[in-house]
Amino acid sequence: MLKGKRKKPPSRARYEQKHPTVSWRISRELYDRLQAVKEAEGTSITDVLKVGVGLLEVKVSEEKEAREEGYHKGYSKGYEEAVALYKVTFPCIICRKTVEVTDKTTKEAIRSYMMQEGWGHGECINRRR
Repeated sequence: MLKGKRKKPPSRARYEQKHPTVSWRISRELYDRLQAVKEAEGTSITDVLKVGVGLLEVKVSEEKEAREEGYHKGYSKGYEEAVALYKVTFPCIICRKTVEVTDKTTKEAIRSYMMQEGWGHGECINRRR
């Protein structure tokens, strides 16, 4: 039996014919930039090459803007819902403008007042009666 190259299957020969190998040498600086683009965009070197020859449109800034817009909309919506659910306010006794409870001292004073006045769950108070 002769040692040598094995014959390629016809399917492999067709694949290699349609997808030739390209190889070239580039500077370390260009290589590092290529790797940075590849990682930043989450693409392959082939996709970066396609962009370079104009075969693939990359809308990186539009995608980034869409992501940021979605993030800010979601953040704003979540923030608004949290404010509506958890923010404690009361009117000023003098000017009637809204006072927002943010500091620990005010929260403790409200807690103490509510305990003194017998505040509790509506269900618990109804059961006591």
